Amino acid sequence: MRKFDTKVQHLKYKVLREVASLAWQDKLLQSVMDIPMKIVPGNTPTMRCCVYKERAILGERVKLAMGGNKDNPNVIEVIPIACDECPVGGYEVTNACRGCLAHRCEDVCRFGALSFDEDHVAHIDKSKCKECGACAKVCPYTAIVGRKRPCQNACKVKAISMDENLAAKIDNNKCISCGACVYQCPFGAITDKSFILDVISLIKQKQSGGFKAYAVVAPSISSQFTYAKLGQVISGLKELGFDTVMEAALGADMVAEQESKELSEKKFLVSSCCPAFVSFVEKNQPDMKESISGTLSPMAMIAKYIKEGDPSAKVVFIGPCTAKKAEIKKETVKPYVDAVLTFEELQALFDSKEIDITTLPESELNNASYFGRIFARCGGLADAVKEGLAEQGITDFELKPVSCDGIEACKIALLKKSRNMSDANFIEGMACLGGCVGGAGCLTHGERNKLDVDKYGMQAYEKKISDAVKAAKRTD
Repeated sequence: MRKFDTKVQHLKYKVLREVASLAWQDKLLQSVMDIPMKIVPGNTPTMRCCVYKERAILGERVKLAMGGNKDNPNVIEVIPIACDECPVGGYEVTNACRGCLAHRCEDVCRFGALSFDEDHVAHIDKSKCKECGACAKVCPYTAIVGRKRPCQNACKVKAISMDENLAAKIDNNKCISCGACVYQCPFGAITDKSFILDVISLIKQKQSGGFKAYAVVAPSISSQFTYAKLGQVISGLKELGFDTVMEAALGADMVAEQESKELSEKKFLVSSCCPAFVSFVEKNQPDMKESISGTLSPMAMIAKYIKEGDPSAKVVFIGPCTAKKAEIKKETVKPYVDAVLTFEELQALFDSKEIDITTLPESELNNASYFGRIFARCGGLADAVKEGLAEQGITDFELKPVSCDGIEACKIALLKKSRNMSDANFIEGMACLGGCVGGAGCLTHGERNKLDVDKYGMQAYEKKISDAVKAAKRTD
C-alpha cells in the first residue's frame, strides 16, 4: 500500500486504479460492472452495514472515476447513497444543562427557539432556530453545543447544505471547487470527478495522432511520492507514455516576471494563480473582480508556452488541485491545457500499469528557478513578485503584500481592502491551508510539505527568475 493520509483516499485510489487498468487493456466497457465485486469480495462487510451497500457505493465511485455526471458542471460531486452516517447537526442542549434560573439562553434568542420543560431543562425548537449561536455563547455551563457535519465545517464559502433526505447538497453558485469537503468527508461521500480516462485515451492516441504528450508537474510534487526519488517519478511519467515532462514552476517564473510589471503599472493587484481563490473573489467580492491580475496562472502560462512552440502538443497538468479541473474550462485556459490529474490519480495510473517507480533510474527535472518552485507554499508568490520587481529594476514601487493562508484569511484581507482598512497593494490568495501543498488531491498533507518545497527550490540550477525564463527561450 502506498502512503495516503486516510483510508478514504486509499479506497478512492483503488477504484481509480481498477478503472485505469481496464482502460489500458480496452476492457472497461465489458468489465466495469465487475469492479465493485473485485474491491469488496466475499460476504463480510468492511466499511458499511453490508457488502451490498458497499458495492452500490463503489459503483457510484466508478462513475465518478469515469468522469461523473456530464450534466453537472461542477467538478465536485456528492454520492448521496454514501452520505447517511453523519448526525443532522445544528445546536443542541446537552445533559450539562442544570436548569438554572438565569435563562440567559432564552433571553438572548431573538427567534423564540428556546423553551423549558417541567424540570427546567432547556430545549431548542429546530424549526425556529437560525443557528446564530447566541445561546451557546451565554450559557454558563457550555451546555449548548453547535454541531456541523465535517463537510460543512470544511466549506468556508457555505456551499454545502442538506437536501430533503439529509444528504449533502452542493450549491454550484457558491462552490469554488477547492476540494476541502472532498478531503474532510470521513466517508468519502463527496469526491472530485476524474479525467483519468481522457489522459489514457490521449496517451494511447498520440502515435497515430502525430502529436506529443507533455506532462506539466506542479512544484508541490516535491512533497509527494516520498517513498521514491523525484527523478524516479519523472521517469515513471515517461514510462506512462509522456514524451516530455516540464515544471509548472517555469510557468510560475513567467508569471512572476509579468505580474510584477503589471503590479507596478496598476498599483494594486489580486493574484490570479489559485483558481479557487479567483472563483471566490468573482462570487463573493465582485467589487474586487477588476483587480484580479490579467496574467495567466502558472499552469496556463507554461501550457501556452508549450503550444506556442508545438501547436499540435497535448498538455496534461498534474498537481494537488481539484480547482484546476474547473480552471481548464475557462475560455482563457481551454486552448492550452487538455486535461488535469491530481497526485492521487497519478499514483493510480502508475499502479494500473504496474510501474514501480522505485526501480526506475532518475530523470532530471530542472527548468525553473527557486522562486518559481516556491509558488507551491503560501507566501511564495509574494516573494517571487518582490524578486521580479528587483530583477526588472522597478524601484519606484513599494511592494506591500499580504499572503492569505486559506479562504478565511483571503476573506478577511479582501474585506479590509474593500473597506479601506488595509494599505496592501498585492493580495496573494491561497484557498488551501499552507498553499498548494495542502491541496485536496495531495497524497499526504502536513507541515513538512512546506519544508520539502523550500528544499526543492534551493536545488534549482537557476537562482533568478529572469535566468530561468531566458534559458527557456534559448531552448525554443
